[in-house]
Amino acid sequence: MLEKLRRFKFTYSLYNFFKKDELKHNIPLFEKYGLNKKYYSPLSSEDFKGLEGEKNIYDRLDSRTELPKDPDFRNLDTKTQEALLPWSEKGFAIIEGFLTPSEVDEVNAEVDRLIASGEVSWRYGNKIMFAIHKSDLLYRIGARDKLIHIMSILLGKKVTLFQSINFLTGSRQRTHSDSVHMTTFPEGNLIAAWIALEDIKAGSGELHYYPGSHKLPYIMNADYGNVGSKMMLGPYNYGHYEDRIQKEIDDRQLEKEVFLAKKGDVLIWHANLLHGGEPVVDENLTRKSMVFHYYTDDAICYHEITQRPSLKKTH
Repeated sequence: MLEKLRRFKFTYSLYNFFKKDELKHNIPLFEKYGLNKKYYSPLSSEDFKGLEGEKNIYDRLDSRTELPKDPDFRNLDTKTQEALLPWSEKGFAIIEGFLTPSEVDEVNAEVDRLIASGEVSWRYGNKIMFAIHKSDLLYRIGARDKLIHIMSILLGKKVTLFQSINFLTGSRQRTHSDSVHMTTFPEGNLIAAWIALEDIKAGSGELHYYPGSHKLPYIMNADYGNVGSKMMLGPYNYGHYEDRIQKEIDDRQLEKEVFLAKKGDVLIWHANLLHGGEPVVDENLTRKSMVFHYYTDDAICYHEITQRPSLKKTH
């Protein structure tokens, strides 16, 4: 009964009605694109059919040739430049040693403190969501100038930290694109950074990804029969989406890479890069890590599956 109630869109709209301060960012964008929407209205990719949204610069142009023309890019250190150059081709960048060992130790100690104090709790099994709203330290890591600067260079526009997720163990999450969870119009206005908080060992549920998969069509509700109706969300659970992604991988024979990161390494990925967690083979192994998600400031932000506009909280 509760599951059926959650499929009614009005339950989310009622909740969102009292969240105007966290949803008002979409109001001028609704006007810009001629959408007859309230700040609390449901949103899905179906609402944007027929609308043209400009692609971000390195979805249109080759980062290898165009990035060196950017003065901000030229001011980065050589190691970071080399990591970013293949962005258009691969859809990800790895910057080794982005955090120092001592910075990582501080983060781990802070996460332990938040757990022990009960200031954060587990969701979806093994995720700590939005710890940046409980810790100035964690927020500063995600919002540090260099990281924001790199993200802004890659998208060609300003980005703002939206969400954090902390893991102590492997996510065990099947392959997916973040764009079905944190969706934008125009497409591609989300970017993520995953930071290893220890040396990642084989068998711990390592992160995996499919290079170049960001170029594939975005998989949305309509692509697996989950659009729903004016009043109701679609009938399928998240597993149907994951099955649809796996079919895409199998049909296109995509090649997977597994990331055996070192402590302090950061992996930055495109909004549509397919990625997930490997099976946890050794239950005694941890996989301490932290993920940050960022939206651009000029995009409509929502969650495709639940058709809810994204709540943007200030720190």
